[in-house]
Amino acid sequence: MTTTTAHNRKITPAVPDLHDTVLTAALLRVLDNKTKPVGALGRLEALALRIGQVLGSTEPRLESPQVLVCAGDHGLAARGVSAYPSDVTWQMVLNFLQGGAAVSVLARQHGLALTVVDCGVRHDFEPQPGLLIRKVAPGTADASAGPAMSHEQCEQAIENGREIVRGLPGNALLLGEMGIGNTSAASLLLSRLCAIPLASCVGAGTGLDAMGLARKQAVLEEVLLRHEDARSPLDALAAFGGFEIATLVGAVLEAALQRRVIVVDGFITGAAVLVAQALQPHVVQRCVASHESAEPGHSLLLRQLGLVPLLRLELRLGEGSGAVLAWPLIESATRILREMASFDSAGVSRKGEGGL
Repeated sequence: MTTTTAHNRKITPAVPDLHDTVLTAALLRVLDNKTKPVGALGRLEALALRIGQVLGSTEPRLESPQVLVCAGDHGLAARGVSAYPSDVTWQMVLNFLQGGAAVSVLARQHGLALTVVDCGVRHDFEPQPGLLIRKVAPGTADASAGPAMSHEQCEQAIENGREIVRGLPGNALLLGEMGIGNTSAASLLLSRLCAIPLASCVGAGTGLDAMGLARKQAVLEEVLLRHEDARSPLDALAAFGGFEIATLVGAVLEAALQRRVIVVDGFITGAAVLVAQALQPHVVQRCVASHESAEPGHSLLLRQLGLVPLLRLELRLGEGSGAVLAWPLIESATRILREMASFDSAGVSRKGEGGL
């Protein structure tokens, strides 16, 4: 066993391969025998197949789905890599809790439970319903001056994420995040872990103009060069941050271990899945990509994960908004598998029998 493998197992037990030829064949038979031409529901059938595989059933039920929004501040934001000041992180956390953010509205619309986690926000919150305080530190350090996190802080954030999921009910987890500067961390992680040129990974984030984008690119090139030796998943995560991403890594690992359906939002939650997959490759088998965002690195990241997004709405908000928007499709796919009649049960003729 290599040192890296041993360390990975310290972070989480091995996530098993979901490959099950018997279950997959049974699911395909069920789908093909629904009252429709074979494959007529297109990608909804592929989605139903994945949900059945994750939940281990030809009649899966989505129970107590949870939206988890992890928040943290980034020291690198002081270098002007975002169009918004860092204070927006804590202000948006309060907005989530007060029900005024996009993800709050959408979660309420679809009856989804919303939990917000202070993973490392530079603000002290009063205890209140819907908020978990798991603050590792008040924001990460400036990654252009040194590692964003110590290895101990990184591992603590990952364990926090695992512990949070262990305390949440249900068999579906929708990922969200908030943190000014976190598209920078996601870009750095994608570039380093997938050997993709940084320029292809960096976008406007919260809405930088051309000059701001050029400044962001230059700062991130500097950070990438400074941490040239941070090559392993955990080394890169500690070097680039942030606390919310590391907490999401833990949440993904635990949700995968528990065989929950993991609904991935945008670029930042995708970066957390990328790290989790590097630690435990079978994690991605439990994942559904809700959408492809307007952030240029996101499409590259999805290709690396082998995930096809359900929606393309040019979103660039984060928060878990895309994951919640895709939820009705996920629920529909599950109901098709469980509730739609078969040819036999409905008394409908098959192709070649005078019917469909």
